Amino acid sequence: MTLANKLAVERRGRLAAERLLELKQAELSAANRKLGRHAAALQGEITETRAQVATVKTENERVKTELGQANQKVEIAERRLWHSVQTITDGFAFFNSDNQMIAANASYLAPFNGLEVIRPGVHYVTILQAMTDEGIINTGNLAADDWRQLMTERWMQPQPEPITVRMWNNQYIKLVDRRGQGGDIVSLGLNITESVRYEKQLKTARAEAEAASRAKSAFLANMSHEIRTPMNGVVGMSELLGDTGLSEEQQLYVDTIKNSGEALLVIINDVLDYSKIEAEKLQLHPEPFDLERCIHEVIMLLQSSARDKNLTLLVDFDLFLPTTYVGDPGRMRQVLTNLMGNAVKFTNEGHVLVRVTGVPDVESGFANVNIAIEDTGIGIPSDKIKHIFGEFNQVENERNRQFDGTGLGLAISQRLVGLMGGEVWVTSEDGVGSCFGFSIPLSLSTAILPEHPPVPEGLRRVLVVDDIEANRTILCRQLEQIGLGVVTCANGAEALQNLTDIDLVLTDHNMPEMDGLELAETMRAQGVETPILLLSSNPSFAASDPGAAHLHAILQKPVPRAELFDRLQSVGPLVTRTTQGDAPQIVKGPRKMRVLAAEDNKTNRLVFSKMIKDADIDLEFAVDGIEAVEKFQQFDPDMIFMDISMPKMDGKAATVEIRKIETDTGGHVPIVALTAHAMDGDDAGILASGIDYYLTKPLRKPEIHGKLRELCPAEALPPLPNKDLQVG
Repeated sequence: MTLANKLAVERRGRLAAERLLELKQAELSAANRKLGRHAAALQGEITETRAQVATVKTENERVKTELGQANQKVEIAERRLWHSVQTITDGFAFFNSDNQMIAANASYLAPFNGLEVIRPGVHYVTILQAMTDEGIINTGNLAADDWRQLMTERWMQPQPEPITVRMWNNQYIKLVDRRGQGGDIVSLGLNITESVRYEKQLKTARAEAEAASRAKSAFLANMSHEIRTPMNGVVGMSELLGDTGLSEEQQLYVDTIKNSGEALLVIINDVLDYSKIEAEKLQLHPEPFDLERCIHEVIMLLQSSARDKNLTLLVDFDLFLPTTYVGDPGRMRQVLTNLMGNAVKFTNEGHVLVRVTGVPDVESGFANVNIAIEDTGIGIPSDKIKHIFGEFNQVENERNRQFDGTGLGLAISQRLVGLMGGEVWVTSEDGVGSCFGFSIPLSLSTAILPEHPPVPEGLRRVLVVDDIEANRTILCRQLEQIGLGVVTCANGAEALQNLTDIDLVLTDHNMPEMDGLELAETMRAQGVETPILLLSSNPSFAASDPGAAHLHAILQKPVPRAELFDRLQSVGPLVTRTTQGDAPQIVKGPRKMRVLAAEDNKTNRLVFSKMIKDADIDLEFAVDGIEAVEKFQQFDPDMIFMDISMPKMDGKAATVEIRKIETDTGGHVPIVALTAHAMDGDDAGILASGIDYYLTKPLRKPEIHGKLRELCPAEALPPLPNKDLQVG
């Protein structure tokens, strides 16, 4: 190879090396640049991390500071809590899940009087042993082992029941222990010595109060009997004396005596009932009863007062509402008497209407019965309505000061209705009238609703004559509901002009210008033979009038629905017979009703005999229970009036003997108790002896007459010219 070639090869090699060097330098520059960038980025991260580390360090310092402060607060709270626990007078201790004491305050440790064994770490069973061994606890009738076993079993329960223990010094400690979720127990020992002593004092005071209550009840019962016995003579004889021929001045004196006696009896009854209600001793005695009959019995008692004021008493009993229920008839009568009596007392003219509505539910066996007593009396101002239901409250104004009373009637009625599960309500307009009512749930005594009364045979159209619109409306609705056509007239003159195509005349007795009897006389004088039924609030008085000869029958006003419909049935066939000239005949029984009255008090016998002087009966008296039993066997009475308090043998014992005799001979003679006892429970004891009915002294003529009518057997003559009297 030539030198030139060698130089050329060397030159090419050198150039290649230079190119490779430039390439490596370029790569190195690129790498340096990349490394620079990475270094710059890493430097930023290092700076940021240093900042974060500084922040975390600062935060850690803050947390440490706050944690230290919190620990200090916890320590302070614990010291304060424990200081508080140490200062309380009740025992306080902590136990762990192994039943070892963790800590206890001074009050908890005080009974152990510094025993070394009682300290933190001691087991609960050891504490019990120390209490019995050292005589700290009074185990009563239990042996020490039995008491410790009892307390240990209690302690092991998940949630031990509180228990009261008696210490050696007669201090009473109530132990209350609560177990936590981890098994730890907090134990409290509460000193209840004063509470126990106070409870003993309360028991003693309660026993003394109950003894005083029993003494009061006995006193009230005795005073009730002692007052009622002479009051029977006062009220009864004044009533009888009023029926004799007296001068106007003498009649005033007699009426004053009678009214004062009746007012005193009302006060006695109200005070007795209210005292029983306040003592929560008043009990209801449910039994089957006839609600409509209850209402009419109350009306009979109020009829005399209503007649004196020329008021009309009306009853509007829903035709398709049952009349028989299960309830306390005595208390029902009491509520009705209070509300209806108030209506009569505060009404000087117009009428008092008793309206009975309700919705029976055969499936449930109940009916929600609403009874409203509407009057046209003096009314009550709206701001006084709530006031009247308070105890001893009456509406105080010049009009009301003329009316006497205890002011307990409405309060008692409200309480009684509440006891029966109902509520009382009232609406009133001052000077116009009032409406007192109550709604009460009653059990149906039968699951059968009343049947629709049949249309009387022969009757199509009835003429109703009454000057009171409310009464015309009630009778018209009742008659139309059974399918009769009804024509109404407000007076006799109008009635005489509407007799065409009339099958029956139903007329009121007392009407202005022409009363019901005068209407009957005029009709007969004109040759009208249409049957006439007279509604009278005083049937005996109406029967004594010559015009009664023209009547088919006289009915007590207001007339019960069943009685009205029965009378309509009897009139139906008479319509045909009247056209043939026949007249209805009075069917009489073959003998008089036999009545035995057992009464030891001579005055009461006189009062009783005078009250039934108008009764067509055979009457025998017995002066004690022994004689009553003897005369029962000899006289064979249809009914017996039996006094309860009699010498030798009282009325209850005599009744028991009579019922024993009837067990052998058969039959059941109705016995009516006559008693001056009126406290709650007296009637239950009396009726339990076999007595059927219960009348409280002083005796009242309408009640006695009502029982004679009610209990007269079918084979005997009617004892009185009563509301069923027919006149030919």
